Amino acid sequence: MFKRGLMAASAAVLALAAGAAQAQSAFQPKAAGTWMINVRATDVAPDNSHPILTAAGAATGLNAHVDSDVMPTLGFTYFFTDNIAVEVIAGTTRHTIKAVGPGTDVVVREQWVLPPVVSLQYHPLPAARFSPYVGGGVNYMFYYAGSNRNGFTTDLKNGVGWSVQGGVDYAINGPWSLNVDVKKVFHKTNAVINGGALTSHVGLDPWVISAGFGRKF
Repeated sequence: MFKRGLMAASAAVLALAAGAAQAQSAFQPKAAGTWMINVRATDVAPDNSHPILTAAGAATGLNAHVDSDVMPTLGFTYFFTDNIAVEVIAGTTRHTIKAVGPGTDVVVREQWVLPPVVSLQYHPLPAARFSPYVGGGVNYMFYYAGSNRNGFTTDLKNGVGWSVQGGVDYAINGPWSLNVDVKKVFHKTNAVINGGALTSHVGLDPWVISAGFGRKF
């Protein structure tokens, strides 16, 4: 639900900016050697409903459910050429992990995760006010500062994944711009519950949806 709301709000912001474009003064285009910093509100929304199995691999009838979280993030982009750039995003989110099934909906862990993503981007229209881009890259999921709940112990394994990306920068005035960015991160982790009595191979595969503003340097 939040993802749809964030996308709708982002589209509305860009539409309002477009309507006022003629009233704006000159803007700074993207170019080789440019640094860009984006400050965004970001929704990290994992995939859900992955089976929880016994140590012997038998189904328990329960699924692992990981909720989404919204946090501020920073994106740092450097342009090697007018069209080619690399971006690193930094931020951290907190997620609730539940065991869900018939007659069961219990929290097993609250977990912080640091999911940096490094993307190589292509910007086909670097000199345009409305400047889209696409990209792909890698990420590393680092789980830290978790706390167990309701008598469960849960251990999540850190690991590497990959991502695809699409977005748009809308230049407002001078070095300032609006930004909407969507990433799909593909990452799986093994959840070991109660010392291995239960396990779940969780394909988190989160959508990382962001909207904010940026400045070029």
